[in-house]
Amino acid sequence: MSTTRGPIVERCRPEEATAVRLRGTDLDSTAPEYLRDLKYELAAEALVPARLTVEACFAEDCSLSTQREVERIREHVRAAAFLGAGTLTVEVEEVADETKVRPALEACAERARREGVSLDLDGPIAL
Repeated sequence: MSTTRGPIVERCRPEEATAVRLRGTDLDSTAPEYLRDLKYELAAEALVPARLTVEACFAEDCSLSTQREVERIREHVRAAAFLGAGTLTVEVEEVADETKVRPALEACAERARREGVSLDLDGPIAL
């Protein structure tokens, strides 16, 4: 597998499709069956999901609460990859304990990278 990107990008041909941003709250589910149908509907309308945005809150200083929120973000990483979105933006509202949250979000970012998705954070914490 080649790591050079130049020749592939140079051979790309424009398509008439509109890139769209999806909000995680608008998804009825992150189940593969639902995502498959959504992807088909978007393609039928010449829409291409470019970004999926999900809100997250780590207001509780509790490891279990942090783990639940991170698991929800992981589900959206999988959804973004399934839909073909290149970026998952996590809008973080509040962080009670950065020492608990940062490693969990770093693991999510690594998971996203392995899935071919870029994870962006928007809020009071950065990686």
